[in-house]
Amino acid sequence: MKRDDPGLHAIPLLDTEDGPVADVAASPSTAPGWWRLLKEDVACVLTRDPAARNLFEVWTIYPGVQAVALYRLAHALWRRGARYGARLLSFIARWLTNVDIHPGARIGRRFFIDHGACVVIGETAEIGDDVTLYHGVTLGGTTWQPGKRHPTLGHGVVVGAGAKILGPITVGHGARVAANSVVIDNVPDAATVVGIPGRIVIRREPRQASDRIDLQHHLIPDPVGKAIGCLLDRIAELESEVKLLKGQAAPTHTGDDACHSCEVDGHPCAQPTFASRSGVSS
Repeated sequence: MKRDDPGLHAIPLLDTEDGPVADVAASPSTAPGWWRLLKEDVACVLTRDPAARNLFEVWTIYPGVQAVALYRLAHALWRRGARYGARLLSFIARWLTNVDIHPGARIGRRFFIDHGACVVIGETAEIGDDVTLYHGVTLGGTTWQPGKRHPTLGHGVVVGAGAKILGPITVGHGARVAANSVVIDNVPDAATVVGIPGRIVIRREPRQASDRIDLQHHLIPDPVGKAIGCLLDRIAELESEVKLLKGQAAPTHTGDDACHSCEVDGHPCAQPTFASRSGVSS
């Protein structure tokens, strides 16, 4: 199968960005078999990586695909109680691919790790369907206590290179995490997160409706730059007022660069915290 094969269009993806979605982690009774999962993992690479030319190339030289294939075997052993064998297989997979996926993690269908280097996924992490991770991503824990301590990623999530998502938090369906961001709190559905610590940013232009996953996680606003721009505008306004009070002529401003330009539909372009959590489960 090559990139232009019609069969690729039959690969099921998310219905719509706001459409109905299933549970993040399917129950063992409804989960498909290893071979079917692996074929979907391989086929989805051709829809998300322009460098992939055919399935033979993906099968043989894509470490992210090989890591996921070995993880699914290790996860099957883990569920059957063969804990040491599962951990040993994960150790071998890490040595071969430089991807560390704990066999206890729960990962959905059509999962793709692009470039497959230095990715770490913890034991209690849960990942939905149609998720894409880039190199250097960590889904890590923040506590020594047993139990749920790693993130849950919804369906259709895209996590940029070097991003760290830490703790038992939830990243909503269709969310995007920008490269090198550090996310330590819940993220709503379809949100874009950027920065350290991660901040939700509001897009000036809505995403285009499509039946494909939006991989353009680099097209994000710059909340820090916007904040600095607002401060500079405010300083200029204050300097003008001081000159007027001193009886000096103040420079004229067109008003195009006023601080209100940092707002979108009456809302600030960046939220300093994750205070707004409506519809986000903990």
